[in-house]
Amino acid sequence: MGRFHRILEPGLNILIPVLDRIRYVQSLKEIVINVPEQSAVTLDNVTLQIDGVLYLRIMDPYKASYGVEDPEYAVTQLAQTTMRSELGKLSLDKVFRERESLNASIVDAINQAADYWGIRCLRYEIKDIHVPPRVKESMQMQVEAERRKRATVLESEGTRESAINVAEGKKQAQILASEAEKAEQINQAAGEASAVLAKAKAKAEAIRILAAALTQHNGDAAASLTVAEQYVSAFSKLAKDSNTILLPSNPGDVTSMVAQAMGVYGALTKAPLPGAQDSASSGSSRDVQGRDASLDEEFDRVKLS
Repeated sequence: MGRFHRILEPGLNILIPVLDRIRYVQSLKEIVINVPEQSAVTLDNVTLQIDGVLYLRIMDPYKASYGVEDPEYAVTQLAQTTMRSELGKLSLDKVFRERESLNASIVDAINQAADYWGIRCLRYEIKDIHVPPRVKESMQMQVEAERRKRATVLESEGTRESAINVAEGKKQAQILASEAEKAEQINQAAGEASAVLAKAKAKAEAIRILAAALTQHNGDAAASLTVAEQYVSAFSKLAKDSNTILLPSNPGDVTSMVAQAMGVYGALTKAPLPGAQDSASSGSSRDVQGRDASLDEEFDRVKLS
């Protein structure tokens, strides 16, 4: 008769006519409620049109029946006001980045108030966020600028990596070229040293053979003949090598030139060694004159021949 008596359990229940009457029927299943689209202003004064979906369940049928007149309408209005309040704490960029935290904040705010109604909000999801056309164009330009910036940065990094690779390649090429040049110079120096050594050995052997030949019979005459031939050959090339010509006072007198050369040769071959006896270094003038006379006779014989 208008006073709460009991909650009927699912199944068969017996009611007394006129005295008992079913007043409210509550579904304990999860209920899905569409939150209508509404306008909200963000922290940076951008007006958004936003809607969502609310998932809730009746936990206490008595509170849901006698604690509020229309529980679904009450929860819907609470969700709208809470959503506007939470959006006012965020800027436009954070609204898109922090949708999960925004949904969690709305659920917590609804549960604090809906606990007295026997209703529990399970989750809240934002469906659509509509941005004004001008703001949308600005956001699109910002995205394009950001992408151009990233493209420029990536291109510059690629150019830098390419330049570094080219520089490293040139560095390695120069190192290899210098090492090759070093090895070539070392080989060339070794070859020149071997050639000089071989020439020195050959010259020493030639001098040794020449010295052995001069000690034989008529060696002095052969040396005189060689000196005369070299003089004639050098005299024939005087005007070919340079414009400046140096001539002796008597170029036609080959005998005097040969005599001078042989005199030097004789003095060198018969010069005393260091540490020799004083008698060997101070020969008599008659021996020198005798040697000069013998040289003159030899030169006369060469000239006559």
